[in-house]
Amino acid sequence: MNAISARGLRKSYGDTVVLDGIDLDVRQGSVFALLGPNGAGKTTVVNILSTLIAPDAGTASVAGSSLADDPDGIRRAIGVTGQFSAVDNLLTGAENLMLMADLHHLPREVGRARTSELLARFDLTDAAAKVPSTYSGGMQRKLDLAMTLVGEPRVIFLDEPTTGLDPSSRRTMWQIIRGLVAGGVTIFLTTQYLEEADELADRIALLDHGRIIAEGTPDELKRQVPGGHVTLTFADDAGLQQAAGRLESSLADDEALTLQVPTDGSVASLRALLDRLDGVSVDGIAMHAPDLDDVFFSLVGTHTEEAEAVR
Repeated sequence: MNAISARGLRKSYGDTVVLDGIDLDVRQGSVFALLGPNGAGKTTVVNILSTLIAPDAGTASVAGSSLADDPDGIRRAIGVTGQFSAVDNLLTGAENLMLMADLHHLPREVGRARTSELLARFDLTDAAAKVPSTYSGGMQRKLDLAMTLVGEPRVIFLDEPTTGLDPSSRRTMWQIIRGLVAGGVTIFLTTQYLEEADELADRIALLDHGRIIAEGTPDELKRQVPGGHVTLTFADDAGLQQAAGRLESSLADDEALTLQVPTDGSVASLRALLDRLDGVSVDGIAMHAPDLDDVFFSLVGTHTEEAEAVR
């Protein structure tokens, strides 16, 4: 079952086309990552699906509610954490959470209980009485996400949630996100960190010049670009030459006694390679698959200054 579906979404600002008819399907209880260069339209997609702006054309549904017919139903079901913290620095951490509870019309006692639960869950109890301006960047992000969870959303839009965080704080956020998904929450993630998408996402879409140019699991996307290979290591030159004679497209290193063989990384291609090496003594095999950096730079075009200015 899909938590998010979109067909033909379009959005322009004047003569600048930001979204040029995109289709999306996000499975319930999964992490879907939308990647793309600055100006590709990632934030515009989030703003449309979270009902902050209207598309010029196209249809969408989120958590079973239609964007056109029931935007209030979508708002009741979602949470949004943007690139910049939405916390109020004049209120304490606990007061920020209580404010969100009031906005969700929770009874006072329920709001207090929810606040205490979230402070403990995000390891912010000791900082509850302090204003967020005294928090570290990682603590502010955790409070921001905790505020999103006050209403117990079924779908959460995370728009570059770890931008500016140190590696330790980023990994803490990853653990929190994994915990949310384990509880059945659907995460729609935009990020500039390819490692983050690789770590978290069940499926990834690449957005460039307002169009989805590729979509799949991280492994599926990596198999779409060249660069994957198997490195075979041999004990002696005789084994190296015997294997090289059977593998025409291979690249031999006579000094290192290795042979590099192109592969798409699939189990079938590896099995076929090993079948061709039947009877050859191989000391070691190492797989080298393209990473998401290779995918990104291979598939995503370079943007103009004008495109970067549109978010």
